[in-house]
Amino acid sequence: MARPPARAWQRMLSGRRLDLLDPTPVDVEVADIAHGLAFVARWNGQTTGDWPYSVAEHSLLVEDLFAALAAAAATPRWRLAALLHDAPEYVIGDMISPVKAAIGPGYAALDARLAAAIRLRFGLPAALPAAVARTIKRADRISAWLEATQIAGFGAPEADRIFGRPPPALVAGRRIRPRPPLEVRAAYAARHALLLSACVP
Repeated sequence: MARPPARAWQRMLSGRRLDLLDPTPVDVEVADIAHGLAFVARWNGQTTGDWPYSVAEHSLLVEDLFAALAAAAATPRWRLAALLHDAPEYVIGDMISPVKAAIGPGYAALDARLAAAIRLRFGLPAALPAAVARTIKRADRISAWLEATQIAGFGAPEADRIFGRPPPALVAGRRIRPRPPLEVRAAYAARHALLLSACVP
């Protein structure tokens, strides 16, 4: 007797059924994203503090750093894109870079399909303009440096080698303080709502 095909979808708390192999924008809900990301730990949970440092918290920091880097080009639309840059992790989790490298291109393809569906759901292009994507990536690396040196046990020289040394003025005064998941979930959802409403013409 033939085996049934492996299940490639997940039921979300909103009731949506998200197909990981063929995701569609209509199955994406911000409540699911905010909830999932608030409970996904960065750095495999190897961070200091009483709460894991979540992907939702990281995303809020990246959006803020993106705004500082992009200056006048940081429109609400592209700030929303920055906030959503790790949104696929609400369903596939956060894998550290060494694990992604071990898995190979399959992970990147899965992430790209989900990211495109998420962006389309919220009125963004499936593929971001190259300049926007580069600036988000730069903000992401600066965030990683801050996290590494403040809560993940890295010394500054080691973080400099791995992530690049950020501009001192950009990181001065930025302190990472992991918060309870429900607090971060609310902050992420509120920020998303504010940016999305600012995108409406």
